[in-house]
Amino acid sequence: QDFKDLRALCLSQGLLFEDATFPAHISSIGPTLLPEEKLWQIQWKRPTELQRNPHLIMDGVSRFDIMQGEIGDCWMLAALGSLTLRKQFLENVLPKDQGFQDDYAGIFHFRFWQYGEWVDVVIDDRLPLLNGRYLSVHPRTSNEFWPSLLEKAYAKLRGSYQNLNGGYLSDALVDLTGGVQVQFSLKDPPPDLEEILKAADRSRCLMGCSTSGQASRNIELRNGIVQGHAYTVTGAVKIPYKNGWKHIIRIWNPWGHGEWKGPWSDDSPQWDRVEPEYREALLRNKDDGEFWMSCKNFQEQFSWLYICNNTP
Repeated sequence: QDFKDLRALCLSQGLLFEDATFPAHISSIGPTLLPEEKLWQIQWKRPTELQRNPHLIMDGVSRFDIMQGEIGDCWMLAALGSLTLRKQFLENVLPKDQGFQDDYAGIFHFRFWQYGEWVDVVIDDRLPLLNGRYLSVHPRTSNEFWPSLLEKAYAKLRGSYQNLNGGYLSDALVDLTGGVQVQFSLKDPPPDLEEILKAADRSRCLMGCSTSGQASRNIELRNGIVQGHAYTVTGAVKIPYKNGWKHIIRIWNPWGHGEWKGPWSDDSPQWDRVEPEYREALLRNKDDGEFWMSCKNFQEQFSWLYICNNTP
């Protein structure tokens, strides 16, 4: 499907695009994502029906725009959270020639790397809702729609929303970058893990990590970490602490809330012993799903680390 041709046709006819290849129908959701009676209750609405003044992007693209919906696609959203930190990759995936303000015709497109080339995926902007709530990823700012529309394009690429329900973070990292990914088992980590993390952060790699356990159950431990879940690694630094140095790692939960409660978490006493300039630069004390932890705790709580860049 050619985005520009289809949009021009819709504009000339005064119509909003309806995508026959990924229709507003149960077939696009998938037969077993929800119980049958719920599948029939799904309504499809355009952002223009949901908000008076929708935007594709407001104040730039950020991981904090993303809040996971009912679909278990944390693996894809964790990769997307990392993508938002790397503008050179992001512009590939999210073309700038579209929006709700100029030439709006209910049609959008996004690009993903598949089998050695960039594939342009065209969608209409009808989003699935169940009982008035987003089935898909929902925006933290109510009138910003890039996460929901990008997720819909990825669902189309994969065949249905159901096919996003469980997957591999490593696959999503490659689909969003065309890059090369490497994974490290944290049960048997390399001895220089702290240096690897710092170097990857400096080289602007995309990074994610996952916990062991069943993804379908999403059990939250008392320490705040969710089992069978994927997270984004958003930073790795070495800071002066007490009389030496401490390696700490910043991690974000695609739920958009739910954080680690142990050492170096938002309210932990460790931050009281950090010089104010570091504390102010690094600590965001909000329930936004993002938190710091020590390298030791990171290895104990997570099972895999994924690093992806456009070259080996």
